[in-house]
Amino acid sequence: MDFPILGRKVHGKRLVYLDNAATTQKPRQVIEAITRYYEEYNSNIHRGIHALSGQATAAFEGVRKTVANFIGVEDPATIIFTRGTTEAINLVSYSWGEKNLKPGDEIVLSIMEHHSNIVPWLRFAKDRGVILKYVELTPEGRLDMEEYRKLLGPRVKLVTITHMSNVLGTINPIKEITAEAHRVGAVVLVDGAQAVPHVALNMGDIDCDFYAFSSHKMLGPTGVGVLWGRRELLEEMTPFNYGGDMIRQVHRDHAEWNDIPWKFEAGTSNIADVIALGVAVDYLQEIDMENVHRYEEDLGVVALRTLRDLPGVKVYGPTTMENRGALFSFNVGDIHAHDVGTVLDQEGIAIRAGHHCAMPLMQYMKVPATARASMYIYNTREDIQSLAKAIVKAQEVFSKPAMVK
Repeated sequence: MDFPILGRKVHGKRLVYLDNAATTQKPRQVIEAITRYYEEYNSNIHRGIHALSGQATAAFEGVRKTVANFIGVEDPATIIFTRGTTEAINLVSYSWGEKNLKPGDEIVLSIMEHHSNIVPWLRFAKDRGVILKYVELTPEGRLDMEEYRKLLGPRVKLVTITHMSNVLGTINPIKEITAEAHRVGAVVLVDGAQAVPHVALNMGDIDCDFYAFSSHKMLGPTGVGVLWGRRELLEEMTPFNYGGDMIRQVHRDHAEWNDIPWKFEAGTSNIADVIALGVAVDYLQEIDMENVHRYEEDLGVVALRTLRDLPGVKVYGPTTMENRGALFSFNVGDIHAHDVGTVLDQEGIAIRAGHHCAMPLMQYMKVPATARASMYIYNTREDIQSLAKAIVKAQEVFSKPAMVK
């Protein structure tokens, strides 16, 4: 079994892991890559002249090429390693935003954004008088593209938007969104945290300006992320952090920055986990992302039908699997999502319950929270049936009259 954790039991039941939008499980190959680094060639990178440092540097920098190829990028130097999607977005916020956003400028984003793609821009609204404009949704939970076009104008300097919603599963038409934004001269930043693990990507085809994603949502370790950016933009941007590899020379009264990507990679990198990310990418490429997407789409059709057929269950988001991921937010009657999650946990089923770091979307949907089941390559139709049975169990538990003393 490539995923050892899936062999364990929870509360005496077979583990059914359906919390993949939060983080995915790791194949044995990824786990072994981390162990191998620490056991065989643990060393700092770039500056060492001994054999271990050379081996570590080659392995680390090799991942840059691997990731570049994975997302259809020809220039590995435009791949910057971060701690995750959140840090990647914050890097753009500070290094690009500080220089380019002025009072009265506008930022267009969607109501379905994760907090990580809202809060950095709220700072500019508060401190600099930048105006945030939110694109709302169609009744089905898709981005209202007609409204989006109306929001675009000469004052819009940035469009920052999720590729795939972590609540609704909606896959946004990023290529079209980017083309429309470029017509008014806006820069486009895409939060790809939920999309990269599930769909084949080509940055040249999408044509956005920045793209951010995380390792841990695509079979890799936590604490590693990627920011891809256009070379001309990255070269104009100032560093985000200072010290270590981001420096070329330091004098008493000034310093010179390193070339990209190292200009944005201050301090000692998360070497072992970057190397393991490369192994995760290799694992996905061996399966082929087209196959990943096709498998999840087929699984999603079954899951969507199964959930919608359950009495009292409301599923949010697109009603078909067209331009939709295998991620399903739902509520069960008037049972709170946390209570649903608790009952499901007792049945060995791991889901997420809450606002999913998308409180503006919850407010827009007029719900306090949802339960969320999200699927990945190791999930099966049997898992979907287990989920359905556990939801029925939750309904039975909460339909019993309370004991009166």
